[in-house]
Amino acid sequence: MWLLLAFGSAFLLGCYDLFKKGALQGNAVIPVLFLNTLFSSLIFLPLIVCSASGCGGIENTLFYVPSGDWQAHGLIFCKSILVLISWLFGYYGIKHLPVTIVGPINATRPVMVLVGAMLLFGERLNLWQWIGVLLAVFSFFLLSRSGKKEGIDFRHNRWILYVFLATLTGALSGLYDKFLMARFAPMLVQAWFAVYQLFIMAAVLFVLWWPRRNDGVPLRWRWSILGVSIFLSSADFLYFWSLSYDDSMISIVSMIRRSSVIVSFAGGALFFHEKNLAGKALDLALVLLGMVFLYIGSR
Repeated sequence: MWLLLAFGSAFLLGCYDLFKKGALQGNAVIPVLFLNTLFSSLIFLPLIVCSASGCGGIENTLFYVPSGDWQAHGLIFCKSILVLISWLFGYYGIKHLPVTIVGPINATRPVMVLVGAMLLFGERLNLWQWIGVLLAVFSFFLLSRSGKKEGIDFRHNRWILYVFLATLTGALSGLYDKFLMARFAPMLVQAWFAVYQLFIMAAVLFVLWWPRRNDGVPLRWRWSILGVSIFLSSADFLYFWSLSYDDSMISIVSMIRRSSVIVSFAGGALFFHEKNLAGKALDLALVLLGMVFLYIGSR
């Protein structure tokens, strides 16, 4: 069951990337991200209130949000900061780069998770996993060559750096999820980190963007902004649900979620008419092949 949930999460995550690209085209990044956190928190606030008051018989459902002590909320708040850092870098990157470039870079996140697990938790990579890591690194090199055909220099393009930093902090968040899921209920983490993100982004909005809102790119409302929140919240719900199973493996779930790149890659070709698809498809195939080797080595 947890594998099906992970694949469902991957599909929704791919849709999230496409809606995010549409929401950010010619739009201001910080207020779009603020609206995303606003809509996400509005999804979970009724569940928090109902869980606390006992209304609607929510106690025995997947949507019940248990209470947590100050230590739990402090750890969840730290996750909110980490995820927002990743999102800020990722939003700026995907705004200025083709989604067919961003997707394969994001797909290397399981490699970073495995390396992080090796460094932080003392895990060791086997031969299959090392092959997967090397394939992912080689695909990144090929992707840089594909990017040059579109005038994107991986070594000197700050948006590439932003996407890389988003991927790195996202990998750290995945490792942190492993720590949190061993201690707290999935809905406690997902619901409250969405709420804390709203308050953090409100501060970022009013300090960094609001005083200079008339000098830069204005905020333009698009329904895709709402779609970002819906698809991301749904993808994360299935993700945390899959991790709640005793026999689930974070390394496998993380790899499956990166298959979302197939959806975002296809959408970039169909909806955004991006270029040089044949070369990028080869790069993507190598990334996915690397994920297969990681899957085999992690079983």
